[in-house]
Amino acid sequence: MGKESAAGGVKAANESSLFQTYARYPIALVKGEGSWLWDDQGNKYLDFMAGLAVTNLGHAPVKVKEKLKAQLDELWHVSNLFHIPGQEKAAELLTANTCADAVFFCNSGAEANEAAIKLARRYHQKVKGTGRYEVITFTQSFHGRTLATLTATGQDKVKEGFLPLPTGFKSVPLHDLPALEAAINDNTAAIMIEMVQAEGGVHPVDPEFLQAVTGLCKKHGLLLIVDEVQTGMGRTGKLFAHEHYGIEPDIFTVAKGLGSGFPVGAMLGKAYLREAFTAGSHATTFGGTPIASAVIQATIETMLEDNVPQRAAEAGEYLMTKLNESLGSHPFVKAVRGKGLLIGIECAEPVGELVLKGQSRGLLFVTAGPNVIRLLPNLYVTKQEIDQAVSIVTELIHEHTAVSQA
Repeated sequence: MGKESAAGGVKAANESSLFQTYARYPIALVKGEGSWLWDDQGNKYLDFMAGLAVTNLGHAPVKVKEKLKAQLDELWHVSNLFHIPGQEKAAELLTANTCADAVFFCNSGAEANEAAIKLARRYHQKVKGTGRYEVITFTQSFHGRTLATLTATGQDKVKEGFLPLPTGFKSVPLHDLPALEAAINDNTAAIMIEMVQAEGGVHPVDPEFLQAVTGLCKKHGLLLIVDEVQTGMGRTGKLFAHEHYGIEPDIFTVAKGLGSGFPVGAMLGKAYLREAFTAGSHATTFGGTPIASAVIQATIETMLEDNVPQRAAEAGEYLMTKLNESLGSHPFVKAVRGKGLLIGIECAEPVGELVLKGQSRGLLFVTAGPNVIRLLPNLYVTKQEIDQAVSIVTELIHEHTAVSQA
């Protein structure tokens, strides 16, 4: 006889059947709508995490839900050995509204970044014949948890216990142009960069530095890869964050907000890269299935029809203004920064305790490193919801400071 199964909800680590790869909060969420979540005890929460920049359209967006339901009645899965009309349509929506010419669909941000790394190497080795393979990234970056993408990540903590790591990766400090120039050699294939280092503390890239990076890529024949896994799909006030800077990356990646909560990812690239990714060079069983493609279509269509990136820009400006009014001169707050609705509040001390206290008051938010509060509401968030969140965060910081000084 098998083991007796237990009901869901909050379980102690030693009672769970899951590998404990997450330090989970003591909350079991069971329902979501718009900006709000409910747990299995009936408690209601204002969600300023959005599943870590995933539910950009809010929880259970109507158009996405309707398109998904319709597709479930038609066809769930076929192999990519066949033409999938919905996948073509999803790709066309992306290429028509970005600087990209071709799309590879996958299931996550890590997979999208893995595909980008493989494409950069294969382009240099099979098309250009240079044999180049090295990818330069930046300290405090985050690109995923596969072996290649965690090696590309500029944070040592994600690499512990996974030696030996793949070769061919270097990390240099963000905004250190001499260090970047010194890292480039005859083996360099690409530079991989985030427009906002979200996991690394919510640090937007400096425009002048980014222009210098693009100049180095052109000078040395390198590919520019932009990781838009967290910044893409309207999050920063543009459909993709690189649009703020007037650049056209050779390759960029997206996931999180692309599927409104459905597990999808995509790697996008320029036409001259098609020759590198030919039949058999890269693949994934579940990338761009009929179901996934329906969700992607509905998400992009909603973004465009409702001008959601502009909504994010306006809401982000309002949120930033309110935060600066409430906390800009507070001694505990060192900086408020970000783009659109990806905002970080850098504090003088670790803020993990504030996250838990926020949950007890009905507000969900997350950190970006030990000292940074990260706010990631959905892109339809209202001014009233922003006011409520700012009020709670402000109270938490004032109370924390009062206790520390007592």
